[in-house]
Amino acid sequence: MNEDTVIRMDAEALNAFLRRAFPETDPDHMASVIEAEPGRVLVRLPYASRQLRPGGVISGPTLMGLADMAAYALVLSHIGEVAMAVTTSLNIHFLRGCKPGDLHAEGTLLKLGRRIATADVLMWTEGRDRPAAKATVAYAIP
Repeated sequence: MNEDTVIRMDAEALNAFLRRAFPETDPDHMASVIEAEPGRVLVRLPYASRQLRPGGVISGPTLMGLADMAAYALVLSHIGEVAMAVTTSLNIHFLRGCKPGDLHAEGTLLKLGRRIATADVLMWTEGRDRPAAKATVAYAIP
């Protein structure tokens, strides 16, 4: 079986790890993994007004941070607890203003190599059929 078709950490294990890895983050305001399956994760970030930029839409840095976190969770779900897997690139396209609300991100594994993992991340608040942004994220695996 291919390594990218087996997960080593489920949603519960990923959330527990993320809480340990980022102890300064308030768990009530932290993104959480809702689903983890081979090649895919679904993540949710609870809405908070501090995420807004002028114009009343969710800010680019909030979207970029969630894209990065979703890709990190996706990679860890396949390789296990490797805290020092790090972002090597993040390319994002803002598709429309992201209306206030809980922000969802679906990460899809494009390639899991020995040293680099690459994922696509689609983000939305209004529904998956109305994406606000799409990112491609690469992670270096130590």
